Amino acid sequence: MSKTSRGLAHGIAAYALWGVAPLFWKLPPILHVSPVEIIAHRVVWGVAAFAALAWIAGVGPDVRAAFRDRRTVAAMALSGTLVIINWGAFVVAIQTDHLLDASLGYFINPLISVALGMVVLRERLRPLQWWAIGFAVIGVGVLTWRIGRLPWISIVVATSFGAYGLVRKMARVESLAGSTIETALPTPVALGYLAILAVRGGGEIGHASAATQLLLLTTGAVTAAPLLLFTSAARQLPLSTVGFLQYLAPTTQFVLALARYHEPFSRPQLIAFGFIWLGLIAFSIDLARQPISRTGR
Repeated sequence: MSKTSRGLAHGIAAYALWGVAPLFWKLPPILHVSPVEIIAHRVVWGVAAFAALAWIAGVGPDVRAAFRDRRTVAAMALSGTLVIINWGAFVVAIQTDHLLDASLGYFINPLISVALGMVVLRERLRPLQWWAIGFAVIGVGVLTWRIGRLPWISIVVATSFGAYGLVRKMARVESLAGSTIETALPTPVALGYLAILAVRGGGEIGHASAATQLLLLTTGAVTAAPLLLFTSAARQLPLSTVGFLQYLAPTTQFVLALARYHEPFSRPQLIAFGFIWLGLIAFSIDLARQPISRTGR
């Protein structure tokens, strides 16, 4: 399998898993757990999952070498912070019945990736890509104006994950080693928080139902699988192509929000989604004109 084909396969799998992720986070045994505790568990059990995968894959030496490189550690500290912010915003969106806002953010994310590629990596934008970004800006502006507030969940979701993809693309570390490091760095803080909860008689481990505790332990696998696939795709594909694949996740989330969870869909939201979809259509047409052999690096 070529580098581009492998990147595409990993990207499709990652976004498909993220698309159905709300089904997991909406399960009743875990829905009542506070977002902060959920993030702490994701970090702790996520690093356990990544460490196990690193050991099985035999990349332990790569992890140790990366830990000795200050630039790599700094980059992974930044990427870890960004992904934790993204996790937090997404969990809050689900728990407060704002999955549509998260979906909107993930629809914007591809265009954020394109803009970051232009600013940071000096990737040249073609006319239709400029139109795509312009439509997204109009959509967010209309929504802000009509509802009287900035859709912060959408903005945080889009910018944090767009920046995360950029950092992982620029970091000189392979996907599994990098994911292991970026989750290992905040692990002491997460463990400390869970320990404090336990000392105070709070927290879910040891107190909640067996189903809740099992689901919290499962967050490691839920976190590791799509993130590992994504970082692999981000390193093998241009940001523009990675952004195009992201349509899978928010489309699935959008359908779940309306069809399964029956979230209200207001007229301002419809207008905002409409402009952003116009932008994505323009972006898709532009990508379709580019031979796939020219998108790999």
